[in-house]
Amino acid sequence: MTGILGKKLGMTQVFNDNGELVSVTVIEAGPCPVLAVKEKSIQLGFDVVKESRLNKPLQGFFKKINVTPRKFVREVLKDPAKEYKLGDEIKADIFSPGENVDISGISIGKGFQGGMKRWNWHGGPQTHGSMSHRRIGSIGSTTTPGRVWKGHHLPGHMGNCRVTVQNLRVIKVDAQNNLILVKGSVPGHRNSYLVIRKTKKQKQKIDKPKTQVGQKAKK
Repeated sequence: MTGILGKKLGMTQVFNDNGELVSVTVIEAGPCPVLAVKEKSIQLGFDVVKESRLNKPLQGFFKKINVTPRKFVREVLKDPAKEYKLGDEIKADIFSPGENVDISGISIGKGFQGGMKRWNWHGGPQTHGSMSHRRIGSIGSTTTPGRVWKGHHLPGHMGNCRVTVQNLRVIKVDAQNNLILVKGSVPGHRNSYLVIRKTKKQKQKIDKPKTQVGQKAKK
């Protein structure tokens, strides 16, 4: 398993091989230099930043490995069959159309929201005379235990947290321009940073044997 760092550029629509119109997210993926090689993972960097924007320890770190400073640094699991060296670049061509990926990012912050928007609560009566259209209502548990359970869904801060979307299909890879087109939406706003990994939980299709009409299954 391996991965790459990237940036969300926006969404558009393309036609797939079957002629169907598909909504895709355009991601700028790499090139990401290898900053450190560890036992099970490698450290990658993305998006060049001015040296003056970094503190002295980070400036010394990038000078030591002779790599242009990067703004976004994360670790991904490395492929045990490959050998990595400091300064090697990981590019978008590690992916191919048709395979699935897991994408992690920071979701868009929504601020303080009520229960109907945050947790899809049903809400109160919408008829004339009701005074609790979108209010919280009853959240207790009658007389036993007679209190609100810990962890109950309540109004509060929504979004701005790490989210991972699994099994997104890669529609197209443009290695020359470092672009990946992924079916569907991914977390974060435009120009937000992402971590793209090869999927870990891809479902396998099991072909069931077909039986002809009129034939009984053998015991």
